[in-house]
Amino acid sequence: MSDRERTSANGGMETSYGFRQVGAGEKQALVNDVFHKVAKRYDIMNDIMSAGLHRAWKDAMIAALNPRKDPAYRVLDVAGGTGDIAFRIVEASDRLAHATVLDINGSMLAVGADRAAKRGLSANLDFVEANAEALPFETGSFDAYTIAFGIRNVPRIDVALSEAYRVLKRGGRLLVLEFSEVEVPLLDRFYDAWSFKAIPQFGKMVTGEAEPYQYLVESIRKFPNQQDFAEMIRKAGFSRVSFTNYTGGIAALHSGWKL
Repeated sequence: MSDRERTSANGGMETSYGFRQVGAGEKQALVNDVFHKVAKRYDIMNDIMSAGLHRAWKDAMIAALNPRKDPAYRVLDVAGGTGDIAFRIVEASDRLAHATVLDINGSMLAVGADRAAKRGLSANLDFVEANAEALPFETGSFDAYTIAFGIRNVPRIDVALSEAYRVLKRGGRLLVLEFSEVEVPLLDRFYDAWSFKAIPQFGKMVTGEAEPYQYLVESIRKFPNQQDFAEMIRKAGFSRVSFTNYTGGIAALHSGWKL
């Protein structure tokens, strides 16, 4: 496999830091450093990386989830430190649902907790600093597990998916929104040029650093394509696994159920 080839359903992301191969156990600290650097500019970063489309994709994710308007409805949003998905879920439930935001990065969680307080949503949310590969929750705790643009930064994706399955209730749903493989001719070339030439430069202009953005665009290219990632979700035990492409496959929403 070349450094630029996508990993498969059989793994490979655990030792891939963008196009760089790193030793087992080294990736997490490197990824943590990226997100400490970009935490305060994370929304701007997402705007740069998706040309603003991430907002529409996230809205579509919440529409697909269709959270119950019920105080007993509990969602775990993983790698969601800044609260972007959790806030949408709570609002879509008429501020009745409860969302637990879990992130391994304290800088991201601090931004999210501050934003939640400003929006008057703190009562509906709690923020937990922990690893997606070892969730500190009992089996069968949540009605839904969401993760948006975070799964590719988890070193052992198969372990994280198994943990997602474990903490969901029977009948619970997994939704994963992630950058994916562009499936529209010409759009793929344009997106490649945008990713590798423009995004790091824009990132440097906005935050003063290009390196975190270089890693992020490379990690998108290494992530398994839609079919391979769907297979990983099936291997973790999920049923009725499906995906929906957004904007020609620039992003895809993956769905699975614990039945």
